[in-house]
Amino acid sequence: MAAPNLEDVGSAALFAEMLRRFKCATKGEKRIILVGPPGCGKGTQSPFIKEEYCLCHLATGDMLRNAAIKGTPLGLEVKAAMESGKLVSDDLVVGIIDDALKRPACEKGFILDGFPRTVVQAEKLDAMLARQNQQIDRVLNFAIPDAVLVERVTGRWVHPPSGRSYHTKFAAPKVPGRDDITGEPLIQRKDDNINTLKSRLEAFHKQTSPVIEYYTRKHKVTTLTADSSFSEVSRQIESALQ
Repeated sequence: MAAPNLEDVGSAALFAEMLRRFKCATKGEKRIILVGPPGCGKGTQSPFIKEEYCLCHLATGDMLRNAAIKGTPLGLEVKAAMESGKLVSDDLVVGIIDDALKRPACEKGFILDGFPRTVVQAEKLDAMLARQNQQIDRVLNFAIPDAVLVERVTGRWVHPPSGRSYHTKFAAPKVPGRDDITGEPLIQRKDDNINTLKSRLEAFHKQTSPVIEYYTRKHKVTTLTADSSFSEVSRQIESALQ
């Protein structure tokens, strides 16, 4: 792939990137896994962690879709699996992650979200990192009672065109059912209902609890009180990553 022409990059963007790289030069390497059920706050905290520690954010679902679109050798395998309705193999996912880690943005490490979901996947991930003389530094376990998640998720409403989100209890729109800016109707995502959420929580606990146990035995896990305020959860994360 051809390198970007820097003459076409604005001065402000270049200067901002230089400042970012200067700041990141003093940062230590960190390889982090985020674990938590839907609605636990991982998505809210990820940008803070990425920016503060100069890490790349690897969301496996997005990575697989992008690989399929780009048509890389591994991407073609992903595309074939998706089009045939098969699950993408663990080895293929680990290969996609391995490729992603070669990007300059991942030089200081990464945040891995959505993988591993099973102990077998965790073992394959660890084996791949070991071949590069690397290892997972910290697993952040976003622990939160299921009852809190039900309240968070089932009260969530969104404005599809902009992505703005509201909550009937915590961030209610000025006019019920209407976007504050445009006045257009809000919708509730099809997955934001109690039956779907309970099913997803059951699957999460069944699959992921053994992964947490696996990394606990390696002394890698920090459990966060994820139903605390944003600032308090951020403080817990900073403490865990010192």
